[in-house]
Amino acid sequence: MDSKNFDKKLLTLQKKLKRLRLGEKIKISLDVKSVVLEGDVSSMEERIAAGYAAARCGFKGVVNDLTINGKGEKPMHLPKIKDSLLEDRNFDAVIIGGGVIGCAIARELSRYDLKIALFEKESDVAMQASGHNDGMIHPGFADSPKKIKGKLNIRGNRMYTKVSEELGFEINRCGSFFLFYHPVFKLLVPLMKRRCRLNGVDGDYGYRSRKLVKKIDPFMTDKNYGGFWLPSSGVASPMKVTVCYAENACENGAEFFFNTALIGVKKEGTAVTELITNRGTCRTKLLINAAGVWADKVAGLAGDRFFSIHARKGTDAILDKRLKGLQKTGSAMPSLLRLRKGHSKGGGIMPCVEGNLLIGPNAVEVMDREDFSTRPEAFEEIKKHLKLNSKVSPSDIITYYSGTRACTWEEDFIIEASERVDNLVHAAGIQSPGFASAPAIAEDIVKISVSILKKKMDVKLKENFSPIRKAMKPVSEMETEERKALIEKNPQYGKIICRCEEVSEGEIRDAVKNPLNVFTLDAIKRRVRAGAGRCHGGFCTPHILKIIAEEKGIPVEKITKKGEGSALVQPIENFEAFSGGEK
Repeated sequence: MDSKNFDKKLLTLQKKLKRLRLGEKIKISLDVKSVVLEGDVSSMEERIAAGYAAARCGFKGVVNDLTINGKGEKPMHLPKIKDSLLEDRNFDAVIIGGGVIGCAIARELSRYDLKIALFEKESDVAMQASGHNDGMIHPGFADSPKKIKGKLNIRGNRMYTKVSEELGFEINRCGSFFLFYHPVFKLLVPLMKRRCRLNGVDGDYGYRSRKLVKKIDPFMTDKNYGGFWLPSSGVASPMKVTVCYAENACENGAEFFFNTALIGVKKEGTAVTELITNRGTCRTKLLINAAGVWADKVAGLAGDRFFSIHARKGTDAILDKRLKGLQKTGSAMPSLLRLRKGHSKGGGIMPCVEGNLLIGPNAVEVMDREDFSTRPEAFEEIKKHLKLNSKVSPSDIITYYSGTRACTWEEDFIIEASERVDNLVHAAGIQSPGFASAPAIAEDIVKISVSILKKKMDVKLKENFSPIRKAMKPVSEMETEERKALIEKNPQYGKIICRCEEVSEGEIRDAVKNPLNVFTLDAIKRRVRAGAGRCHGGFCTPHILKIIAEEKGIPVEKITKKGEGSALVQPIENFEAFSGGEK
């Protein structure tokens, strides 16, 4: 960036901060093409306002290191385990992060004859954002076509049909309604249609009257003035999708290392050569950063922190499966104020592929990137979505949960090769519609990665790559004769262990023997939903523990709910990089 152009942007930012009465609190500096904000402010509102003010000035990225009343963000939870599992290992590519993005990248990259590893600091895949979102496959309407999000959402949405067939997970093209709570919204229909055309949204989208809304979704609230219909919207289980991507990658040769955190990087010149983890130091030709809410810190370890992540927390509530079929579409009735802010779609109500209904999420900025706690005030906020359906009530809610989104101040994805590190690729800032965009993100990241690797080695497609993950239909969804035939072959499929979700002993034993070799209680829940029903495992947990113990030959008392666990204790010497990172 030339100095004249930077001076102009800097002056603009100074004026913005002065109007916000933050000019004297914040120190502004330049890091190549990005702006860095440092100092101490009085509230989260001031921190957020400063970050967005900087983002609107046209810098490549915003690094917001502002503290609030002297307190910074909470540090990462690290795995407790420390060993030499990875010592002296050599890989062609290492992916950091076992969410849907990292696992999708691993699967796409496993098409090539490469030594691939994925490091995940938790004990299984889908334990953070990918296990704490609603699974909506957005139609690609909400984001500007100028944004990376707007482009990748459409491609990802279209790719899900083929991916679901290959990997054996269910998607429901339920469509979605943007409901109008006032007649004035009808004036927006031409603009909404134009956005759909520019983005390339699929299907016969457009305005539907209240009568047509009720015809499509009979129990929708009568308190609407019609709505905008988006038939290409869908829903899938984000945990199931992530697991399926991971298992297919594993079956195609990718190695998964759990309880493994990246804590340091060694470089030769402008290239990463070694990765320091709590499980030893290994070498790699390529580093792919898909670390979710910690992506900016991973970038910092490698010397390319040109952006920063701020965590936006959302809470969802799950309703009982007895309501299956009472909500046909994903529907929302956002306020004009929410639309003007533009940082959240406002939440709504939607049917899950498993038969439950889901309401939420809300959106709250937090300083703890791993804050998955649930608060009464969040619950009260999302309960308003129950009013969208005349057949549901608060008593139908069986549980609720929270997750955090990995937002950049520019509110867009970062899908690119590093400009400062020769063999670093970023898949960062992946918030909504990240799940919907995952197949397309993986495709683009792999193209970038292969082009980098080809400069170092011969890269060929794998002759024996299989895109198919063999998956058995859930016993509860089988026809009577199909189920009868299966039970005759193996009576374990006729013994129901989880009554709420109707999961058989045979399915649980299959889940314990998964390709990733993870067998915690929650890992089994992610794979076959045993323990995910109204009783939350009250009946089936002892039986599941017994099955795991028998299959793995370990004492019951050694089996955990979530895995090895994590700690805020940082015994590793260079952990300070995580509290700010190299800029």
